[in-house]
Formats: sequence, structure tokens, C-alpha cells
Amino acid sequence: MSTVDPAGPAARHIAMLWWVMLLGGTAIFVFVMALIAFAFLRRSEGSKGSERVWIIGLGLGFTMSILAALLAYGLFVGERLLPRIGDEVVSVNAEGRRWAWTFTYDDAPERVTEDELHIPAGRPVDVAITTTDVIHSFWVPRLAGKLDAIPGHVNVLRIEADLPGRYPGASSEFSGDGYAGHEFAVIAHDPEGWQQFLTGTNE
Repeated sequence: MSTVDPAGPAARHIAMLWWVMLLGGTAIFVFVMALIAFAFLRRSEGSKGSERVWIIGLGLGFTMSILAALLAYGLFVGERLLPRIGDEVVSVNAEGRRWAWTFTYDDAPERVTEDELHIPAGRPVDVAITTTDVIHSFWVPRLAGKLDAIPGHVNVLRIEADLPGRYPGASSEFSGDGYAGHEFAVIAHDPEGWQQFLTGTNE
């Protein structure tokens, strides 16, 4: 469930954004603390006149520069998370309720799974997310960011797994007593396993 252990392209962009923001925030904190220490040191020595330049010029200027860079990088990452036209996309549907997820598959309309979403590894998957009751949140930290499931509305989240495997997910929106156990899993298949799942021959 770690967001800094990505297993897909969207999750890698999000993890990198997290590390960049951590480093940028740390740089701002260290620099501002150094300026504050410098101001107190200069005051104790009886010096005057340069505090305004150091605190306002460097303190605010440096901080605003870092924040602007972080904002620009955040916008860049957001654009990279948008679906790409021309991708060979698999479409699935996720319907949340208290306390389960039901998944259906456009490529196999007769297939319905509970609390296990099956996808092909190495291919982008658009998950159409909705709910039958209250707001839930679909989140598979190692594959993508989270997206709310809203009654009467469909939100689409693109996920992708690099390799076959089992990736845990959770409903990360408080939706009443019992939500802490509202979990599911994404099962990523190799090409042969995906075809077997679609045809039901893996059962």
C-alpha cells in the first residue's frame, strides 16, 4: 500500500512528485531557519540595516521561487497523468457500496467479480467508478492516485501495472462505521492469464 513503491507509470509520476515536494519543502524550511538564525545573530552583535534585505529579499524571494517551481512541476505531472489518445485501453467498471466493490468488464460483459479487479499487466486500464450509496474512494497506491466514487456520477481513473501480481487497494473516504475494512485488490495478469480470465478458463 506504499505510495513511494510504485508499480505503474501513473504511480511513478505521483511518487516522484511526492519526493520533489519533500525536497522543495525541506529546502525552504532549512533556508528560512538559517535566515532567522542569521537575523538573531546580527541583532545580538548590534548590526543594523541588512536584516530587511536578508529576510525579505532572500527569505521571500527564495521561498517564492521554490514554490513556483513546485507548482510548475505539479502541473507537469498532472498533465502526464491525463489519458493519452491512441492508447490501447481496457475498460472496466467499479461500483462501490458499503462494504464491497463490484467490478464488471467491457471485454467480457458476463464477468462480474467482488472485491477483486482483474486487469492485464502492461496495458492502460480505464476504471469507471461510481457508487450505489454514499461517497467512497477508489485507491490503489502502487498503481495510481485515488478518485472518489460519487452517487449518480461516473469518474474515470486510468491505472496500469508494470508486471503481473496482486496490488492491494482501499476505499480511503470515510463513509461510516466499517469503512476501515472496505478493501479490495487488483490482480494484474500476463497476456495468457488475461485471456483465460476473460473466457473463464482459469476457474
